[in-house]
Order: sequence, then C-alpha cells, then structure tokens
Amino acid sequence: MSTTTVRLSDDDERILDRLAPEFGGRSGAIRRALRNLAADVDRRDALGSFLESWNAQAGPVDEQAVAAMAKRYGL
Repeated sequence: MSTTTVRLSDDDERILDRLAPEFGGRSGAIRRALRNLAADVDRRDALGSFLESWNAQAGPVDEQAVAAMAKRYGL
C-alpha cells in the first residue's frame, strides 16, 4: 500500500475529521471518497455514451419539446 500526501483546507480537515469515525479513520474515509468519485465518473461516462447513442438514433434534442415537458411537469 502506498502513501500519498494531500493538502487540505481547514474546511476539508473538518469534513475529514467528521467522516473518519464512520469509515475506520481518515484513510478509510479518503479511500471511500475515491471509490465514490470513481463511481460518479463511471456513471457520468455511461450516461454520456447512452445520450450519444440515443442522439445518433433519434436525432438532436428538440428544445421546444423539452420546454413543453418541463412546463407540463413543473420542472
């Protein structure tokens, strides 16, 4: 296992100290955060691929249709 040094702001230190007990210490909290960040990036990439494929099949998004749906559903 390797060691990495990270500079944290005072706010980040407080967040890490708050999370550490729940994840087995500061290192555990950081490892969990890295895994969660990687999962977020994977989901973003998968969504991008899906939207790219959808756009290729269905054509570009119709902005008027989106506006109508947003109005209909109160978005």
